[in-house]
Amino acid sequence: MSAASTVPVIDLAAYRAAGEAERAAIAAEVDRACRETGFLAIAGHGVPEDEIAAVRAAVRGFFDGPAEAKEAVRPAKGQPYGYLGLGAEALARSRGEETPPDLKESFNGGPLTRPEGESDPDALAFCYAPTPFPDQPGFRAAWEAYYARMETLAAQIMELFAAALDLPADYFAPYIDAPISALRALNYPAAERPPEAGQQRAGAHTDYGSLTILLPDPGSRGLEILTPGGEWRGVAPPEGAFVINIGDLMELWTGGRWRSTLHRVVVPPEAALERRGSLAFFHQPNWHAEIAPLEGGGASVTSGPYLMAKFAAATA
Repeated sequence: MSAASTVPVIDLAAYRAAGEAERAAIAAEVDRACRETGFLAIAGHGVPEDEIAAVRAAVRGFFDGPAEAKEAVRPAKGQPYGYLGLGAEALARSRGEETPPDLKESFNGGPLTRPEGESDPDALAFCYAPTPFPDQPGFRAAWEAYYARMETLAAQIMELFAAALDLPADYFAPYIDAPISALRALNYPAAERPPEAGQQRAGAHTDYGSLTILLPDPGSRGLEILTPGGEWRGVAPPEGAFVINIGDLMELWTGGRWRSTLHRVVVPPEAALERRGSLAFFHQPNWHAEIAPLEGGGASVTSGPYLMAKFAAATA
C-alpha cells in the first residue's frame, strides 16, 4: 500500500456562518475534490461526541457478543437489514468481478420511518423492511440517535453539494425528503491467516447512492482509493471529521462531472493483527426519485430499484 494521503477537510459550521464570497470559495473547493477523487472530509458537523461514543460502544458490544445473539438478527435471503456474517458479501461482485468473500461482518439498519401512503410492494419489502435490532440494552437507542444525526448531516451536505454545482440550496430537497438511506456498522476482524488471492476486507467497489458518511475507528488503516493515475492510495481519516465520498447516483446526476471513485479496504501487512471498525451511512434518494443528468442528454434511473439490483449483485 502506498503512503496514506489526506483529503480536503471542509468545515461545515464555518461554511454555514460564512459570507457570500467565502461560501463560494468553499463550494469551489468541494467541487474540485468531487471532480478529482470524489472524496473529502467534513469537520464542524455538530454531531455530539457522546452520541458517537455510544453507538461505537453498542456495535462493539454486539460484534464481541455471543454468536447466538448475531444469529437471532440474521436476515432472510434477499433482505438488507440485520447481521451479515463473514463471507456473506463480496462487494466487487456489484461491478461484475468475481472475488472471494470479503473479510468482514456487519450489522445493517434502514430508515426510521416510512412515507405515509407508500404502497410499492418492493419498497415495503426491501428498503422499508423493519430493522431486526439485537436484544442488547441501549443498542437501539444509540443506533437510532446516530442514524437521525446522519440523516440531518447528509441533507446539509447535499445543500453544500448544490452550492458546489451552482444550484439553488434546496435543489436536491424534493429528491431526498424521504430518503431510503442505510446505516452499516462494520467489523473487520484481525487476520488469523493470509487472505486468499484477490480477497480484501472490502473488495474494490463504488458506492451506489448520492453520498456516504464514513466514520472509521480512530487511527485505523486500510481504506484505499484508486487515483486518476491508476494508483491505489491510502486515505488517512482526519481526526474529528467524517470521510465523505460520492456514489454512483451523484456521478450520474452530475453527468460525470463528479467521480464515484473505486475504493476498497485492504489488510495492511503491518496491521493484519489489528481489528478495524467503522460506521458507514449510505445516503440514498427517495425510492421513487428519478435521477438523470442535470444538463440532460442521458438515461435516468429510479433510486429504489437501482439500489435493490446493486444489493442483490453484491450478496449473490
